[in-house]
Amino acid sequence: MGSTETAGAGNAQQHHDQPIELLETPNPSPPQDPDPVPDGGYGWAVVFACFVHTFWINAWTGCWGILQAALLRQTLQHSTSSTVSFVGALGIAMGPGLGTPCVWLARIIGARYTSLLGILCYGLGCIASAQAVSNVGALFFTGGVMYGISAGLMYAMCNTLPVQWFTTKLGTANGIIKLGGGIGATVMSIATGFLTEKVGIAWTFRILGLASLATGIPVVFLIKERPTASRSYALDWTIFKQLPFTFSFISGALGVFAIYTPPFFLPYVADAIGLSNAATTGVVACFNACMAVGRIISGVACDKLGTMNMFFLTMALNAVTFFAIWSVSNTLAVLIVFAVINGIANGAFFVTMPTAVGRLWPEDNLKGGGAISIALTGWFPGLLVGSPIAGALMDAMGAENANSIVPFRPAIFYSGGTALASTGFVLLAGLAMRSKKPAVIKS
Repeated sequence: MGSTETAGAGNAQQHHDQPIELLETPNPSPPQDPDPVPDGGYGWAVVFACFVHTFWINAWTGCWGILQAALLRQTLQHSTSSTVSFVGALGIAMGPGLGTPCVWLARIIGARYTSLLGILCYGLGCIASAQAVSNVGALFFTGGVMYGISAGLMYAMCNTLPVQWFTTKLGTANGIIKLGGGIGATVMSIATGFLTEKVGIAWTFRILGLASLATGIPVVFLIKERPTASRSYALDWTIFKQLPFTFSFISGALGVFAIYTPPFFLPYVADAIGLSNAATTGVVACFNACMAVGRIISGVACDKLGTMNMFFLTMALNAVTFFAIWSVSNTLAVLIVFAVINGIANGAFFVTMPTAVGRLWPEDNLKGGGAISIALTGWFPGLLVGSPIAGALMDAMGAENANSIVPFRPAIFYSGGTALASTGFVLLAGLAMRSKKPAVIKS
């Protein structure tokens, strides 16, 4: 492994005069392979299937803030925002947290049936949540656990399948897949805002479930694996000895503490500064739309500018927007500016981080599939408690009775701090890649 890292560092040194280089040489060319990755072809059909499934994965996360506000307003008036936000956080955390078991399952039953189980669990969980809207305990299972299992099954496949089909276009493929999530979050945040007002929270859950089953099941049959698929599901835990991976792992684990604070709590901030329900829904929709933009442009940029470079810029922009913009968002105009810039950076995180990890081994592209699953498992703690910690800080400051941004600042600074720490570890990962010495931890 030491020789691999040395080769990577040597490659970076050869191109150090290129003005575009920041942390690594963009788009490294992999060596010849007797069974080369197609870098396209039928892979685009697989990308479309993953696009649809990611649409529904992020439809839930993008509209949870709307669903949460409706639950607290309509059926769970005696619950706290931190308790209900934990339902969403549990499901969102379980998705990446179950990455390695889901990859193990895919080695046994294949990616197609793993994805089918995922979309079935998703749709049935939404339908079951309609019966649990007045019982927060039951909602933890239907809206938390069932969504978490479904997201884990689908998300693992959406992150490992592209590695089987793409090399130099991996960033673009990942960007298109994650664009589906951005569109899902945008469209469904608007739709759920409308549905919760017109048909109530229970029927909103039912409609989500039925729509996901109707669109998610057919595309499962487009999923196809290459003969070398089993290599992309291999879980090699010795990769933690390689500093670029270890620093990237830590960066991702820290970064997700901040990622879901904006979509979960933008509605509360909007209410506090006196915005109407329509304006609040518009702010959330704007944030989700910009997440979609961030996903696709960061995917293309990863192929042009280098994935580690883009990962660093993504986390730095996340941190800056928390400290410099959201903390002073007392008007609709400033809140929109935050929603636009942070939305782009937020969406880019979900493309740049897994793409950066997947490209750490240009000599063995398929090795990146298992590495991505391991890296995403590290998101579990941050996704589980990141938003509830922010919610608890807001509750402690009396944010439920706020009429300005001030009571929200401790939660905003906490989230910005984790994003800033994440940025530091991305920098360390990039420096480790460029080191002349083997970037390996000696056992």
